[in-house]
Amino acid sequence: MPNSMKAAYLPGNSTVEMRTVSVPKPAHGEVLLAVKASTICGSDIRCIYHEHLGKGPEGYCGVIAGHEPAGQVVEAGPGCRRFKVGDRVLVYHISGCGLCPDCRRGFMISCTSAEYRRAYGWQRDGGMAEFMIAEEKDLILLPDSLTYLDGAQVACGFGTVYEGLEKIGISGNDAVLITGLGPVGLAAGALCRKLGAEKIIGIDVLDERLEIARSLDLCDHVLRSGPGNVQQVRDLTGGHGVERAVDCSANAEARATAIRATRKWGRMVMIGEGGSVTFNPSPDIIHDQKTIYGSWVSSIWRMEELVEKLVRWNLHPEDIVTHRFTLDQAADAYALMATGKCGKVAVCPGEAR
Repeated sequence: MPNSMKAAYLPGNSTVEMRTVSVPKPAHGEVLLAVKASTICGSDIRCIYHEHLGKGPEGYCGVIAGHEPAGQVVEAGPGCRRFKVGDRVLVYHISGCGLCPDCRRGFMISCTSAEYRRAYGWQRDGGMAEFMIAEEKDLILLPDSLTYLDGAQVACGFGTVYEGLEKIGISGNDAVLITGLGPVGLAAGALCRKLGAEKIIGIDVLDERLEIARSLDLCDHVLRSGPGNVQQVRDLTGGHGVERAVDCSANAEARATAIRATRKWGRMVMIGEGGSVTFNPSPDIIHDQKTIYGSWVSSIWRMEELVEKLVRWNLHPEDIVTHRFTLDQAADAYALMATGKCGKVAVCPGEAR
């Protein structure tokens, strides 16, 4: 085991700072992971990379970046009861107190403890390094049939989407609209396919993202964002609109489109963070008996369920990774992700498979 390692930090001025730091030692109930893959989330760009805007749960504390890691256990600290050296794992990216009502439901994202809630890559060291410390209770076993890049995306993007889709329900009865075809929207398309959606319509402002959705067959129809989108969606659904809508855009116009393009008695879920939306409650929601859900990340048990289903469905989140970088190239990885002209961007400190 080496004594030092490379690690990436985000100073908040659209740059990445590489440092050499000591390899940490696992304490009671912790493991040391050799990081194999660490993907970049849009929230990293929104709240950390350009400027340190986050407060509270989104406050960046100058730690090693990266909250979407997967790796292999190379050392288990005292008190570990399930995971052992050699296990392949992904990390649920918020470590909660484990005792509040939200943690007991598995939603450490909503942990109410100001003292013990610490997100990897935000308030505690994350996965943009050769090694990282994780608490055993935050780990999910990664089956051999899934790659480390598959696992890294379950750790946030695919897990977040799966939770939202389960709230609104997706079946063969449903036409689905996805607004925003960044990595989260692409994940929504992939999961809606496996959940049996009858028709999937995607909207985005960037041609590069529309092409990714088209080339991977994640959407049946892709539309460039514009003022005529509601009518276009209605034209594709017999004049009715979609039964289900998923907003992954965090854009005011796109969110309004998702609401208005949803048919009577339909449901939509908002996943994309930030931004705002303006709508008219009576004509847009109340009179058509629509339901809007909010969904923030996922529970750890839902992530574990998703891993099982990915194997059953032979679905590989790695397929939406368009660019891979070494740890030394982390600056290039974040810069590309900030442009939005890509699918998922991954940094692979170790062998990604």
